[in-house]
Amino acid sequence: MKTKNIIIIGAAGRDFHNFNTYYRGKEEYNVVAFTATQIPDIDGRKYPTELAGELYPEGIPIYSQDQLPELIKELEVDECVFSYSDLSYEKVMGIGAIVNSAGANFTLLGSKATMIKSNKPVISVCAVRTGTGKSQTSRKIIETLLEHDLKVVAIRHPMPYGDLAEQRVQRYATVEDFKKHKCTIEEMEEYEPHVDRGNIIYAGVDYQDILDAAENDPDGCDVILWDGGNNDFSFYEPDLAITVLDPHRPGHELKYYPGEVCLRTTDVSIINKIDSASEEAIQTVENNIKFAAPNSTIIKAESKISVDNPEIIKGKRVLIVEDGPTLTHGEMKLGAGVIAAQRLGAAEIVDPRPYAVGSLITTFDKYQHIENILPAMGYGEEQLKDLEATINAADVDAVIIGTPMDLSRVININKPCTRVYYDLDEIGTPNLESVLTDFIKEHNLTATNV
Repeated sequence: MKTKNIIIIGAAGRDFHNFNTYYRGKEEYNVVAFTATQIPDIDGRKYPTELAGELYPEGIPIYSQDQLPELIKELEVDECVFSYSDLSYEKVMGIGAIVNSAGANFTLLGSKATMIKSNKPVISVCAVRTGTGKSQTSRKIIETLLEHDLKVVAIRHPMPYGDLAEQRVQRYATVEDFKKHKCTIEEMEEYEPHVDRGNIIYAGVDYQDILDAAENDPDGCDVILWDGGNNDFSFYEPDLAITVLDPHRPGHELKYYPGEVCLRTTDVSIINKIDSASEEAIQTVENNIKFAAPNSTIIKAESKISVDNPEIIKGKRVLIVEDGPTLTHGEMKLGAGVIAAQRLGAAEIVDPRPYAVGSLITTFDKYQHIENILPAMGYGEEQLKDLEATINAADVDAVIIGTPMDLSRVININKPCTRVYYDLDEIGTPNLESVLTDFIKEHNLTATNV
């Protein structure tokens, strides 16, 4: 049998998982390269042999996706496997056209080929777009299960931007673990809300090894919670699948990959942010749920906003900093910080673009839909410095931090600042309490170590 030469097209996450679960150790495939996009400085490195396995003693090189047509020809590639998330169908098929025109097959791996089965009950929290409110949903689920005296271990979708071999399995229990694992802002935004509440969260590169560690966590484990990234589907086979939808982007649930996969396979659909969306938009989303997932339970929820120091917003000229990926490839034009500024009577939301420094100039050039909000880009040391310099150069009275983690802990901000928090608040029934009570009964869950 002729060995097939494979390129995995990714962004340092799903691509590595697809390799680990489907290609690693199979002699009929030769993965000649990964390509990467979205993540700065990931290309030019290697997927190390410690992770790639004995068939790859030199590791696997990672190139920029821009080089894809040339790589297909130079490396005599038979098949390219698309392996990252939150792209419109138009963009996905545009990449497919590039691959096909260079002579290779274009492949999308499904859930059966890539999901891992746990020996613990698994709840997955996924979404139809980046920035719908997965994190607040995951927190609410964990808090509800904790009230039933159950031990919940969260596993987060990968964000391995550093030394991949060192990041194979990561466990986060304290803020000090962020420094230990050299976390970026994007990682801390996801991990810090869990750690602040005393929850254990795992992440890394090899999700079979991560699952083994989580199932045997020293603090105990009754339930695994998959905390998804972007709009990707779960790496683990869920016993209860929950998908979050955003009425600020109505219709996107049927237009972005692989978000529609999450919707079509969900048991529970949560329409979030109904307190700040129009009735027409909410109805559009609800109609699309009934079309694509007619058997799913529909929950409606508000994204409740609270502010540390509201007095520094009223009547002030403010700079708003929001979660980077939500604004960039998530294509959002507003977030919790904007809503807080409007509700609390800010005099002006100041445009950050004239003050942008270094890599943030490039970000604004690439994502031109972003206007009066500063994306908290912090994939590396230089981006962190650029973010700090941009904030400190801005001619404003105060800074509103709408990111899930405390930016003032990792950069020095030279003006008054306040944090915005957001939590899931279901309206009426059904709600997560009723759904999770049924889940607990179905799986005969009883508390461990209590």
